[in-house]
Amino acid sequence: MGFEGEVWHVRGRTDAKARVGEILIEDADFPWLSGRFTPGPAYDAVRDLFVRELALAERDDDGHGDEWEATCDEIGARVSLVSPDGPVAEFLLHIDGDRAWFRWSEEPFGSFGSFGDRGGDG
Repeated sequence: MGFEGEVWHVRGRTDAKARVGEILIEDADFPWLSGRFTPGPAYDAVRDLFVRELALAERDDDGHGDEWEATCDEIGARVSLVSPDGPVAEFLLHIDGDRAWFRWSEEPFGSFGSFGDRGGDG
């Protein structure tokens, strides 16, 4: 697919200069891209949010979907994902230590239902 080797950036939503981190793409398994995550200076401000999102995504019980979606909405309100071609309209990003995996779209999703499998294991 040609994504391997690209560097994608995670930036602050309200401050585009706030460097949350970078993702060096190592694997493209459509629709997921995954790679090595290197935190930037602004990552500490959102680290707990990503920890919470991943824990909720990995839960195997009912009743946490609304909390997971609210956490994803908060991530989207606080950070943006920037491809080598520029910011993407929507994304679903998981960060676990030095690994990150995500889906993205050039168009707004509308709802997570259009994504089907929300979690994935990168």
